[in-house]
Amino acid sequence: MNLLKLTSALPMFVALAFSASPAMAIPILGPDLASFAVLGASGVTNVPTSTIGGNLGSAPNASVGGGYVFSSGSLQANTALAQAAQLQLDAAIVAVNASEPGTDIGSSLDDWQAGNDGYIAPGTYTVGADPTANLMNELFLNGLGDNTAVWKFIFTSTLVTSAISNVTVQNVGSGENVGIYWTVASAATLNGPTFAGNVLAHDLISSDGDLTITCGRLLSATTQVTLIQDSISISGCQNASGGYDQGVDIGSGGENVVSAVPAPAAIWLFGTALVGFAGMSGRRKVT
Repeated sequence: MNLLKLTSALPMFVALAFSASPAMAIPILGPDLASFAVLGASGVTNVPTSTIGGNLGSAPNASVGGGYVFSSGSLQANTALAQAAQLQLDAAIVAVNASEPGTDIGSSLDDWQAGNDGYIAPGTYTVGADPTANLMNELFLNGLGDNTAVWKFIFTSTLVTSAISNVTVQNVGSGENVGIYWTVASAATLNGPTFAGNVLAHDLISSDGDLTITCGRLLSATTQVTLIQDSISISGCQNASGGYDQGVDIGSGGENVVSAVPAPAAIWLFGTALVGFAGMSGRRKVT
């Protein structure tokens, strides 16, 4: 290989070494926040006994109550972890709401479901206030066979479910790449037996007792979470863990981040080319 050919090849090596790596996506919930099943800003109250799968905490108020059974996680009373999680909660709400306007479905999830084949497909939906309840019966979130399905429900006021309502997630394969988010501009009142996904509320989150969330979180940005013999877990998502926060595929719940850091193999290739160039140049001077 002569010097002219090597010199002409160097631009290619530079391009390989320092071109951006493929776009990556980051979860909507930051890593500290993702470890929490229940998080409040002004505290967490509880009527024993509630079962928690994940961390439970509050910050900056350190009041977290008692009467819990933990299947995983621990109490985090204004710890550094809880403080970091609260900051990440603010960012998560902004990230979900940035998807607006989405599809305006009025105030009734039941009515929208009835007019759309009896289920709600993945997507972003804006939901208005309802004087009675946004959900009266069973809600089916149908992933249509896609294990990267993401639902974002953006409530402009309150989220209220009736005492007989349930949320069922179906047709999402293993469920390991699914994201379900409910951002609530005011308070969230979950009165049904079951719910699913991550509730990110500005104000109070409460239930009438015996609420079960096998895969999801209750997260209040400014107020508290009240529990009454509830069961909240982040790890019961079919065969997956993470509380339905794995919907990070580009364009379906995550944020594109392009990295310009050269890959190790490309750095090695570039370095080898430079060494070869220096060697060829030195031999030309000797002769």
